[in-house]
Amino acid sequence: MFETIETSIQGRVATIRFNRPDQLNALNTQVMEEVLAAASGFEANPDIGCLILTGNGRAFAAGADIGELAVQTYATMQSSDFFAGWDRFAALRIPKIAAVNGYALGGGCEVALMCDLVFASETAKFGQPEIKIGCIPGIGGTQRLTRLIGRVRAMDMILTGRMIDAHEALQIGLVSRLVPSDDLADIAMETAQMIAGYAPDITQMARSCVNMAEQSTLDTGIRHERQTYHALYGLPAQKEGMAAFLEKRSPKFHPD
Repeated sequence: MFETIETSIQGRVATIRFNRPDQLNALNTQVMEEVLAAASGFEANPDIGCLILTGNGRAFAAGADIGELAVQTYATMQSSDFFAGWDRFAALRIPKIAAVNGYALGGGCEVALMCDLVFASETAKFGQPEIKIGCIPGIGGTQRLTRLIGRVRAMDMILTGRMIDAHEALQIGLVSRLVPSDDLADIAMETAQMIAGYAPDITQMARSCVNMAEQSTLDTGIRHERQTYHALYGLPAQKEGMAAFLEKRSPKFHPD
């Protein structure tokens, strides 16, 4: 079904794997469209509760496909709203984990930052090197990176184009966890299965509240959190979760 990605399902977790290893999984329009199609299908599947995004070979994704970009003009970029599919991927409500193996540069770094958790292997490398080819980040890098690690650190990465290793990425808050390379897939899957085991409406509410913190004032964010918290008392998951706690049993958020 797909030519540039591989997909699989294990329990309640779906995995999308970039599969252009000879191009270090460079991101082109076909990759974007296939990732969006696969991820949208997984989100619509009630039996899937979490998504892992990772890469095949030596890279997560080593940037956008320059061959495709080099022939573009302002008119083609503007008329097609180039990269807009990635905005739709970022907006999907399913929890997403980026398992970064190797290079996550340019667009690869930007796509990783669209995920809720970023797990990096010890060999992972991150960077926004667009300035070296007369360009700037165009898939949200100037915005998400700045919100995540702060203005001066984002400026350092974007204006110099330098690459940072996984240890520095962890130190500055770009990644959630640094794990041994051999354990990356297992730890990502274990975490994804944990998240997928919870009630999907509750995980979506939690994501909404955390994301609001980046987009609003503290007062607005707290009001959103409070209203969301009150609303969950109308959901079966809240009733089941609290009843299970009081009855000293495991909650059943999903049908057997």
